[in-house]
Amino acid sequence: MNAPSGGATSLLGAMPLVMKFGGSSVADAERLRNVAELVKAKAARGGGVLVVLSALGGATDGLVAAGRAASKGDESGAFAALEALMKRHERVAAELFDGKLPDFASQALEQARAELLPLLRGAALLKELPPRSADLLYGRGEILSSTLLAAYLGVAWADARGFLKTDSRFGEARPMPEAIRAAAREKLLPLLAAGSIVVTQGYIGSDASGAATTLGRGGSDYSASLLGAALGACEIQIWTDVEGILSCDPRVVPEAHPIEVLGYDEAAELAAFGAKVLHPATILPAVELGIPVTVRNSMVSEGRFTTISRASGSGRPVTALASRGPVSVLTVRDPRMLGGAGFLARIFEVFGRLGVSVDLVSTSEVSVSVTLDPGAPTAQLEAELSQFASVRVDTGKAIVALVGEELKRTKGVAGMAFGAMRDINVEMISLGSNEINLSFVVDGDRASEALRRLHAAFFESSPLAATTAPAGAEP
Repeated sequence: MNAPSGGATSLLGAMPLVMKFGGSSVADAERLRNVAELVKAKAARGGGVLVVLSALGGATDGLVAAGRAASKGDESGAFAALEALMKRHERVAAELFDGKLPDFASQALEQARAELLPLLRGAALLKELPPRSADLLYGRGEILSSTLLAAYLGVAWADARGFLKTDSRFGEARPMPEAIRAAAREKLLPLLAAGSIVVTQGYIGSDASGAATTLGRGGSDYSASLLGAALGACEIQIWTDVEGILSCDPRVVPEAHPIEVLGYDEAAELAAFGAKVLHPATILPAVELGIPVTVRNSMVSEGRFTTISRASGSGRPVTALASRGPVSVLTVRDPRMLGGAGFLARIFEVFGRLGVSVDLVSTSEVSVSVTLDPGAPTAQLEAELSQFASVRVDTGKAIVALVGEELKRTKGVAGMAFGAMRDINVEMISLGSNEINLSFVVDGDRASEALRRLHAAFFESSPLAATTAPAGAEP
């Protein structure tokens, strides 16, 4: 593979590998040991390895609980939540190191107490946790987990706050790619010699003043993508608790299987319509440079996995299914729409003014229907729209989506979908403007049945079924 623009080849002789591990992969001492073995095996193949680590599973929730207690004036509750989390890390450390904590790990634990107890005390006194303080608190889990792993491996530990540069929007900080690229090359590349391992953190960064920030939802995946892009990585591996991205939610369809290759646009559609997949926005920096992103199972290291690529998709009529609900369907009807100009503009002006995002839209000569998420101000919409049209709101619905690169160009897909749905009433139909998404709105209590029937039709028993070829295996 050619090095992405600005790759690390000229500085290292080989592009580094980025391995990101989520909370479920580092939930306890046993899983941290497993991560260590995976990382050492990759490093043994040559080329530096940058490990991007999340907090121990559930640790960030514990920090958030401490912050919430403090913001309510409950100092003892905040201290108790923090101490429970610290004790958990001490137990994990004791198990990792047979009760003999290295100074590096012990100092990190004591420093966390020294910094966070006064922060919580101040928040409890004020009955407020400012966003800047919240980011310092909530990002501590990644500092602790990465410290433990680096100490266990006996490798370099790098503080992401020194090179993952962001603006000052605490809680949802926006990264600054050029600053990240310059800082990562200066501070990380010298450590990533062939066969070396560096452990850093996901989710956290710092602003121009050096204040700690966090990246929000999907922050650790985002960190891995940003750093992989900055370093010109050969690959970014996202290690989770599933063997890649599946053709459907396995809780609904046990026969769901991993997808070998998934296009970036397909991943975006699946994420938008409720699939539990890697959020595409978080990996865009890497995908834009042609760096492959793979989703793997940390407990089945040589198992199947999914590769997400921007250059090409799956090449299948239907790659995967997704569902989201509950949603509401709002229908606006007025005979004056027939042949009239500007009526739709008037309707959507109301949505825009109220800050309402619309998912699916279906129109006829005299009506327009849209789907709304549960948080939408439905009553206010209905009140304003009723001033110039009749309005009906139907609740308890669900969206079922078929996503595939060749969906619109393959004959028979719609017929097969309707055949599978047969006695399930469809209230709305939408074929996305990007031509890779066919969506239906059904009663919420029929969504799971619809998914099972569609999966059987397209993946198990038809000439158009996407073949269940084994997903990628490690070469």
